[in-house]
Amino acid sequence: MTGHLNVLLKGLVIGFVIAAPVGPIGILCARRTIMHGRRAGFFSGMGAASADTIYGFIAAFGLTVISDFLLDHQILLRLTGGAILCVLGIKTLLVPPGAEREIPKSIKKYAGMYTSTFLLTLTNPMTIFSFAAVFAGFGLAGTMGSVSIAGTLVLGVFLGSGLWWLFLIGIFSLFKKRFENHEPQWINRFAGIIIAGSGVFILASLI
Repeated sequence: MTGHLNVLLKGLVIGFVIAAPVGPIGILCARRTIMHGRRAGFFSGMGAASADTIYGFIAAFGLTVISDFLLDHQILLRLTGGAILCVLGIKTLLVPPGAEREIPKSIKKYAGMYTSTFLLTLTNPMTIFSFAAVFAGFGLAGTMGSVSIAGTLVLGVFLGSGLWWLFLIGIFSLFKKRFENHEPQWINRFAGIIIAGSGVFILASLI
């Protein structure tokens, strides 16, 4: 029991650390939180956390067939992700002032937010290497033969990644009411430039 708890805590730390660097997905979640509220940010963050968990699952269980397939198709995946980021960034830049301040509170809208960050996070299969390296650094490489240990590790990764997104969303939700009138337009411009710029960088790296 103690061993599983130790692995769970290590997985939580790993999930938090892997998710913590603020990239285009973080900017996207932050913008949605400020513009549309905590629930929009929550579903967006959980989409990214779910994708991180899948890559953690692949690394923890040593599913080399899946990881090899993803890595063999990483150019296509990154090309898709870069193109989507460019489109999202441009759309964000072009949002007129006052528009998209609130969205209908529907399951379909939130499901779309979850799916978008989930798929965008999945377009970076190199995350598998990040997990494998961090697992080894935490002394977990030799525990992958146990299904229960690997499962506990994956659960920890999900909890850690989810904890990061909840923290990020909580921070930005504090500023939601401060952005009125012209401020949302600056949010859209800043987020749009970062998101589109990240997409351009990804596409340029493939040349």
